Amino acid sequence: MVGKWNGEEMADVSGQTIVITGANSGLGFETAFALAGKGAEIILAVRNASKGEKAVDRILSVHPKANVRVMELDLSDLSSIRHFAASFQENYESLSVLINNAGVMIPPYSRTKDGFELQFGSNHLGHFALTGLLLPRILSTPKSRVVTLSSLAAINGYIDFENLNGENGYKPMKYYGQSKLANLLFARELQNKFNQHGATPISVACHPGLSHTNLMSRGSGKPINRFVHFLSKTITQPASMGALPTLYAATEPALTGGEYIGPDGKKSRKGFPRKDEIIDTLYNEETSKRLWDISETLTEVKYRFTESMTPK
Repeated sequence: MVGKWNGEEMADVSGQTIVITGANSGLGFETAFALAGKGAEIILAVRNASKGEKAVDRILSVHPKANVRVMELDLSDLSSIRHFAASFQENYESLSVLINNAGVMIPPYSRTKDGFELQFGSNHLGHFALTGLLLPRILSTPKSRVVTLSSLAAINGYIDFENLNGENGYKPMKYYGQSKLANLLFARELQNKFNQHGATPISVACHPGLSHTNLMSRGSGKPINRFVHFLSKTITQPASMGALPTLYAATEPALTGGEYIGPDGKKSRKGFPRKDEIIDTLYNEETSKRLWDISETLTEVKYRFTESMTPK
């Protein structure tokens, strides 16, 4: 048990460069806000630059000396991911923490620009490609780490290798669960590969429990009524609490890699950060390796675990 870690005990992050995907709102914004206030240089990797700049203004209104900037990134477009990674490596020599936070939740059936089912393509494949393309900077930065957000939905998730794109039947929640299980498996498998290659970065997974964010409100594409909105707020915790597992995963020195951090309350729905041992039940070596190989094939991003080689 971690105890009631609330962010006040956060390790020093001054001088670190941290990339957070989807950081203009919700959990991503709360994560960026907290880390910027502790002296890290924050890159808000967001699809909508205008919304990103508004988020920067909100952060600077409270932390006027914060070092925060926006870089455009569309995780549903592999060309955008490649452009972001190339631009980042051109401008930055190090990457202390990559936080794979952005997500799409239960949309109507649709596809990414590269033809993947939107949730699997954005939530998993997009972050898989981004991490691989930024790997040279991650490997060359001392004590770096990759933090990947999963979800309680991973518990009932299943990787349907025969129907990854939902072409033969699509259920939004099923495919959301698939994408979030993929996030969890990726995080653990990345740590395994760091270990196998003697690489020093660590990979940590986390989940926010049930947190009230605009992701819950907008995912289906349908407006929610006032009662559902009230009920949602009643059973969930605020985004500031939901961001604590991410902050813990990104900064806690005691973590060694491969952990899964989530709330300590009943059924991990609310509370303060702790290690969630359910990852040991959900992780399957055969499934994870197959998913990794398929992800490299689909994204055409091959991971190279040496500093001198850039993924293709």
